[in-house]
Amino acid sequence: MKKTVIKYLIFAGIILFSLKGMSQQDPLFTQYMYNMSVINPGYATDDPGMLNLGGIYRSQWQNVDGAPTTANFFAHTPINERVELGLTVVHDEIGGWIKENNITADFAYVLPVSDNSKLSFGAKGGLTTFDSNTSGIIVNDPDDPAFNSFNEVFPVFGVGAFWFGDNYYLGVSAPNLFTSKHLENEQGIQMIGEENIHYYLTGGYVFDISEDVRLKPAFMVRGVQDAPLTVDATANVLLYDRLEAGIGYRFNETLTGLVNFKITPQLRVGYAYDHYTSDYAGFDVGGTHEIMVLFDIDLFGLTKGYDKSPRFF
Repeated sequence: MKKTVIKYLIFAGIILFSLKGMSQQDPLFTQYMYNMSVINPGYATDDPGMLNLGGIYRSQWQNVDGAPTTANFFAHTPINERVELGLTVVHDEIGGWIKENNITADFAYVLPVSDNSKLSFGAKGGLTTFDSNTSGIIVNDPDDPAFNSFNEVFPVFGVGAFWFGDNYYLGVSAPNLFTSKHLENEQGIQMIGEENIHYYLTGGYVFDISEDVRLKPAFMVRGVQDAPLTVDATANVLLYDRLEAGIGYRFNETLTGLVNFKITPQLRVGYAYDHYTSDYAGFDVGGTHEIMVLFDIDLFGLTKGYDKSPRFF
């Protein structure tokens, strides 16, 4: 059964990556493994009675005025042995001129595969608001329709599958199957912007080096038409189930350092720094900072002192 599940998920991933998108516009997080519901509605924690809350703030290209910033909030909880629900809010902003808000609700249905693993299938639905305020941009032709301000709302619907156990996961997803175009064929403009389907393949494993030391490799592959695949690989070391640190590499783009610390059994904070190794480095855009906060609430007192298995992902 285990080999069958892997075969189906890999096959699904190949099918997803063979389909078409256009360019990479979805928000990208370095600490994605702790923010999985944003990209995969099938994500499940299998923690009955536990409400998982979290947030990530990402500030890119520190030496560039008006560089992108992204803020994300997420909440996730199982409501019974088979059903998990979640809420995700993402605010993406560029220079105060372009703002995008993505608000979605997640539904995952969990099926037992074996005594130690489960497979969940999920869907997410919601909306995206896209606001452009170009009044502060100085241009040669102020009547150029390409620089008109506008507000639009688009629907969101995504799907995903997530296979997981106590110390591993493998997922495949498309967080939004709808495409959208901004200002297409308006006032003679053929097309200014387009949002296309993004496809993700993710995985992670926890190796027990000793009773107090664990190695946690993880990866994420992201694909969309007319852009190269984005591949993230990380390797973290977890010490005493409290302190975690590691390095990551986004191929042909960034080298990353990551660290997080469990302040209390319920609260974990993390930080990541991206150093650009691609052509961006030649322009001295500066690094990218990312701050993460995770908070777990035991709604019904089921875990009694939190003496349960650590939340690895």
